[in-house]
Amino acid sequence: MLGLGAGLVLLLSGCASGAAEPVLPPAEGVFDYQLGGAYDEVGGEPIDVVVRDAAADPLADAYSVCYVNGFQTQPGDDAWPEEVLLRDADGSVVVDPDWPDERVLDPSTAEQRRAILEILAPIIEGCASGGFDAVEIDNLDTWTRFDAIDEEGARELARAYVDVAHEAGLAVAQKNAAEIAEVARDELGFDFAVTEECAAWGECGAYADAYGDRVLQIEYPEALDEAGMTFADACEAPGRAPLAILRDRDLVPVGSPGHLREAC
Repeated sequence: MLGLGAGLVLLLSGCASGAAEPVLPPAEGVFDYQLGGAYDEVGGEPIDVVVRDAAADPLADAYSVCYVNGFQTQPGDDAWPEEVLLRDADGSVVVDPDWPDERVLDPSTAEQRRAILEILAPIIEGCASGGFDAVEIDNLDTWTRFDAIDEEGARELARAYVDVAHEAGLAVAQKNAAEIAEVARDELGFDFAVTEECAAWGECGAYADAYGDRVLQIEYPEALDEAGMTFADACEAPGRAPLAILRDRDLVPVGSPGHLREAC
């Protein structure tokens, strides 16, 4: 019998056996994280590795990673069925306290996972058909932040995302959740990692142990300040990724007020 992930891939994707083998990102070059707006160069240099939103275009001649919010809704997206939205004890929909315009998805049951995949699997497949090389699945760690989410259900959904991505020829990145990095690689099937604030939280080594050089690292000034660190400190932190950058929290594009980007 097919597992949930494989069965849903066949149901939602059709036969994709002709997809190219996923390719891992390079471990050197110019990296940028561009969820707040796309641009093609950094200080006059071409970009080698970039993460952009699923609604954006990949960057020609760069390794392009497609951002998909796999465990929470995107701001302004009201197309979600009520049964997949996490609710508190009072029956109110749970929102992420750090991102109050994002509602939390509940993948605890097979029915909920199927409904979530009916919406997000086509988006992942669209990343592949649009020319991206990989997909980043955000908010893998919701089960660690919201007790009502079943951990195994969250892992099953993650496995299904990996299956969809691989069937489409995409590499797939674990996003954050350092505590399960080796599980994510060995049991869930993730190929590389995208990590935010691993230096600020002292977690870079966990990703390095699991994925070696195949880690894309983003730090933010606010988190480094809270940790009593500078970006120079982050660049010297144990396990620091070869491709590590400092970005402004809103990830605004070049030329916008508040834009910040530095690299180790």
